[in-house]
Amino acid sequence: MIPVCEPLITAHDIELVNDALTSGWISSAGKYLDLFEERWAEYCNMPHGIAVSNGSTALDIAVDLLDLEMGDEVILPTFTIISPAQSVVRAGGVPVLVDSNPGSWQMDVDQIEGRITSRTRAILVVHIYGHPADMDPIMALAEKHGLTVIEDAAEVHGAEYKGRRCGGIGHISTFSFYANKLVTTGEGGMVLVKSREHAERARSLRNLCFQPGRRFYHEALGYNYRMTNVQAAMGVGQVERIEETVARKREIAHTYDAAFSGIASIQLPSEMPGMRNVYWVYGIVLGEERETDAVQVMSQLRSRGIETRPFFLGMHEQPVFHSMGLFRNEHYLVAERLARRGLYLPNGLTISNDQIAEVAGAVRECLA
Repeated sequence: MIPVCEPLITAHDIELVNDALTSGWISSAGKYLDLFEERWAEYCNMPHGIAVSNGSTALDIAVDLLDLEMGDEVILPTFTIISPAQSVVRAGGVPVLVDSNPGSWQMDVDQIEGRITSRTRAILVVHIYGHPADMDPIMALAEKHGLTVIEDAAEVHGAEYKGRRCGGIGHISTFSFYANKLVTTGEGGMVLVKSREHAERARSLRNLCFQPGRRFYHEALGYNYRMTNVQAAMGVGQVERIEETVARKREIAHTYDAAFSGIASIQLPSEMPGMRNVYWVYGIVLGEERETDAVQVMSQLRSRGIETRPFFLGMHEQPVFHSMGLFRNEHYLVAERLARRGLYLPNGLTISNDQIAEVAGAVRECLA
């Protein structure tokens, strides 16, 4: 079986992890936590990094920093994983959805302003599948309407928008370091913020809101969302070679592009002008003229020993939100097409060019 994604763990990563283990600092304190936070924040050109247990908990903290009141609204794309929407709902807010751009698969910026109301507090941008969202008009809208911009950058480690790194453009950003990400700590995440006030509050929130100098005294409710020093040690090694990782991901994508040359009935990943796609996943979308859908093609590829994954199912089609009275009778045509006709192919860092050729050949056979 050719897996969708395999992490690349080097001898240097193992050396750093072993150093953390032998130091005795194996829990939520130690030199590697400080190093990882500093180096990732610096790479993204943000002043403060707060390491947490995973990308979803990073979003919980980021949304908590908004101080939402019950019924406040946050605009986000429908085409995303559930984590951003559930963080808004758990904070008492209301997710307000927009559709996707059919070319880039990112949130459709042209729909955002029409969704802003007197209750809107933030725009939660999700950079999808390694490609940046169109940030300049989003930031302009935020300034015009006094909104906060959170970047969910879980899928875009090293991606760039007009020379700026994703996760370093909005007011707050979040990252995931899950095993399939370009930087991994196995499980893990980080919140990046611009203000010292937000940094101090985020650090408190991740650690049960203990008070400085008075550990078991609480003025607010927090979480146990801490990352361990052992995880951070792996992250330090991963950050050191992020540009090498990005280069390999782009090479894999370009090899796939060449292998699929001449097939007009599938849409390949794009790279919009002025942006750097890091191709976290390599997704394809089947043309409408094909009778087969993504599920059928995925089944055929699995029978050939090739693992795949479906695209996200939009938030407006999630039963859990319908049960809460959200998004009923809402339709987003681009997101619905992507969900039904999109799948992504193996593109882990350990994949060989021969395996890419095998995958592409199998896809061609399935579509013939």
